[in-house]
Amino acid sequence: MALLEVKNLKVHFEIEDGWVKAVDGVSFTINSGETMGLVGESGCGKTTVAYAITQLLPTNGYIKGGKIFFKGRDLLKLSMRPDGRLDDYNEKIREIRWTEISMIFQGAMNAFNPVFKVGDQIIEAITLHKDVSDDEARERVKELFEFVGITPDRIDNYPHEFSGGMKQRAMIALALALNPSFVIADEPTTALDVITQDRILAEMLRLQEQLKMAMMIITHDVSVVAEVSDKIGVMYAGLMMEVGETTQVFKNTAHPYTAGLLGSFPSIKGKKKRLISIPGFPPDLVKPPSGCPFHPRCQYARQACQEGRPKGVEVELGHISYCHYAKELWDELRRRE
Repeated sequence: MALLEVKNLKVHFEIEDGWVKAVDGVSFTINSGETMGLVGESGCGKTTVAYAITQLLPTNGYIKGGKIFFKGRDLLKLSMRPDGRLDDYNEKIREIRWTEISMIFQGAMNAFNPVFKVGDQIIEAITLHKDVSDDEARERVKELFEFVGITPDRIDNYPHEFSGGMKQRAMIALALALNPSFVIADEPTTALDVITQDRILAEMLRLQEQLKMAMMIITHDVSVVAEVSDKIGVMYAGLMMEVGETTQVFKNTAHPYTAGLLGSFPSIKGKKKRLISIPGFPPDLVKPPSGCPFHPRCQYARQACQEGRPKGVEVELGHISYCHYAKELWDELRRRE
């Protein structure tokens, strides 16, 4: 049984102009101890998936369909109201959130409250979810700081006294405070220099191996997921375009959007080649295109792409492409190699 199973998840947001179809039918699984990278352009729905799993959607967010199973329990069934909104303060979800599923929020530079000490903010998270004294929680924070490479004597520092890398490590400490079995990292290396980014990624991999936890890393940087992920899900306009093991997706790309993403990043290995760009812009999710949402920007698009949403095609074991012509594209890309 998978640790996390997301089935045909649909999350829409109500705004003045109508309904934003932020996530419109996404499915994937994550096993215990596995790392999945979720990639795609900004606004494709990656963070919305994370907030649906952790049940932290804003008040204008509605679940319009799908299931989220964690350790066999249907999380949406526990807290979803009849109108599709989630009960953020549902006690059963609060028991799972942070103790079983935690999140490293995007932008650690601004994630901590600037007027409270960093240590106190982590202590509060521990005491709210676990029956321990402040002194016991404080000792736990010191252990966590040592664990992520921060000296314990920095526990009483304010956020502005931490460097960007230290804030990121403190966010990791906060996410690990209650030994969760699944951690979601949303853009964990944003705004960090490449040296600090490499150290943070190495730290996360070390902690994951040591704690035997599963992770989902959300990013638009494919080089990050290439380094740390066992499998990759590529999202576009609220839909999954391609999913498979990391080596499968990178070496045997089977979707034109994935090919475009990979082609826009330089490589220090292999032959030099001209970088490509994907023409156009992501669609308006209030009025998304008919059929495959990528067809207005796709060089392989045909009539069928405008008429119906593609179903998943397994091009190799565990490697699924959501493209009408996945098999043909597979052969075309192989011939180019």
